[in-house]
Amino acid sequence: MTGAAAARIGIGLPAAVPGVRPDQLVEWARRSDAAGFSSLATLDRLVHDGLEPLVTLGAAAAVTERIGLGSYVLLAPTRGPSALLARQAATLDRLSGGRFTLGLGVGARQDDYRATDTEFRTRGRRLDTMLDELQAIWAAPGPERVGPTPLSGRPRIVLGGRSAAALERAARAGDGWVAGSTGFFAEGAAAVRAAWQRHGREGAPRLQAVAYFALGTDAARHAREYLTSYYGFIGAGAAAVADSALTTPAAVRGVAEEMGRAGCDELLLFPCRPDPEQVDLLAAALM
Repeated sequence: MTGAAAARIGIGLPAAVPGVRPDQLVEWARRSDAAGFSSLATLDRLVHDGLEPLVTLGAAAAVTERIGLGSYVLLAPTRGPSALLARQAATLDRLSGGRFTLGLGVGARQDDYRATDTEFRTRGRRLDTMLDELQAIWAAPGPERVGPTPLSGRPRIVLGGRSAAALERAARAGDGWVAGSTGFFAEGAAAVRAAWQRHGREGAPRLQAVAYFALGTDAARHAREYLTSYYGFIGAGAAAVADSALTTPAAVRGVAEEMGRAGCDELLLFPCRPDPEQVDLLAAALM
């Protein structure tokens, strides 16, 4: 995508917006692919009226040809045995022709862990174990492998989170890091880069950030209604999240340029409305 944006721009699928219709989701994926966005992304939350992210990405893979696909981020510790997640990720990798990035994290909502009867306090240690298990499963010999062989040996792995442990994990065990907000990106990216060097990693980490957008008529209202509901679990802080949504073309361009200057490789813009017209409005804002 060209224009004012200095960072590559990915776009979220409206899978977490309550009431999204199948036809809207499919059309959203097609328009995003045609418009030149770098990625189609999903969120993950269990106790919420939203679509399952990996199933949703499978549907998007079937109707797109070029655009990357990614989970930003999947709540890995709630996913059960690593073998199942390894198979799902390898399947998406194959269905998409190698376009899938497996974004993983632990989240902060205890209700998601209660719903899956998973221990909340040890979720970080569980993710560390799963990362080792996933690598071993994908590297297993043919007769012993669970699921299909990923096209490039394994999917790209990006890790989320803002704790010291999460930032260290991203540098140690991932191909990159995704910030849950643009406000924390510079601080978190510096920590990940430093840890990457300490671990003697080659190249550089892939650095991404997430923001929300709503454009067009009543954009601010749509953003506030969706985000105060989605982030209601944090109480009064939900209003601040809603206020951070990008609701004008100028705001979109400004944050994209700011993230580019900060060294962000890709800015992922998640929608607050399910209407596929939002794809066109975002593309126009970035021209």
